[in-house]
Amino acid sequence: MASTASTTSTVGTTGRHSASATARDGTEIRRHELAGFLRSRRERITPEQVGLPRGTRRRTPGLRREEVAQLSAVGVTWYTWLEQARDIHVSVQVLDALARTLMLDAGERAHLFQLAGATDPTPAARCPSVTPALEEMLHRLEPLPACIQNSRYDILAYNRVYGRLLGDLDAVPPEDRNCMLLVHTDPQWRSSIVHLEEAERLMAAKLRASMAGHLGEPAWKMLVARLEDRSPSFRENWRRYEVHASPTRTKLFRNPWVGLLTLHHTDLWLTPEFGARMVTYAPADDDTRLRLERLHALVTRDERRDHPEAAA
Repeated sequence: MASTASTTSTVGTTGRHSASATARDGTEIRRHELAGFLRSRRERITPEQVGLPRGTRRRTPGLRREEVAQLSAVGVTWYTWLEQARDIHVSVQVLDALARTLMLDAGERAHLFQLAGATDPTPAARCPSVTPALEEMLHRLEPLPACIQNSRYDILAYNRVYGRLLGDLDAVPPEDRNCMLLVHTDPQWRSSIVHLEEAERLMAAKLRASMAGHLGEPAWKMLVARLEDRSPSFRENWRRYEVHASPTRTKLFRNPWVGLLTLHHTDLWLTPEFGARMVTYAPADDDTRLRLERLHALVTRDERRDHPEAAA
């Protein structure tokens, strides 16, 4: 019996060592895949694409390691170690910065985070919580502009009229479709908001209120860091420590296609515990109602032109 127990113990120990070795091997393979992927993406980007002068003759194609590090705000040595497959920790903030510097598309970005063993905190192009029924509701609300947002103000889905309410939202990368970012950094959105300074202060106060339950979450910290880096007005308003709820209110927009719109803003809560809501805009006067109908006609015409097979 003692011999049997000893044999069982030895087999169990061997199995644990084998599993541990397999896990280490898998992690090492991922590190080397990550290193190769970063090198390949770096080599395909020209200095001109990221606003750098070409300068002297280059021995290798694409960007240099130090240029990627500088553009991503990380240390050159640290980034070099990453491309050398060293065993170092990579935060989601750094992965996000590298994805932007290397101009990764949605599939490449997902691949980067998977190789790094991290979860991408930015919203995907499609969110599982946006069901076909909700998409149908958004469509049926036209010509009223409507979208679905989460508590971080990521725009998860929207109808065609909302997509043209403050510019061309379809042209914005999915990971940048966030109301806070757009209000503070997007030229089209900023030029379309009649009372911009008031809106900026209010948005910062709303984000401060929403963030109370998410203080340790990387996605929220990344959003605030991006806003503080890119918007002096956000930095100033964020330091006021104001908080604001989100009641129904009237908003004025200068739409680039149909002119001034006066709209009643309403939040319809879908899952209050997660902050998901449908945001709708109803006309506050007859002129706005007519202009929304014109905007709806424009986006419908454009869709038929761009996708004739859908209209057939």
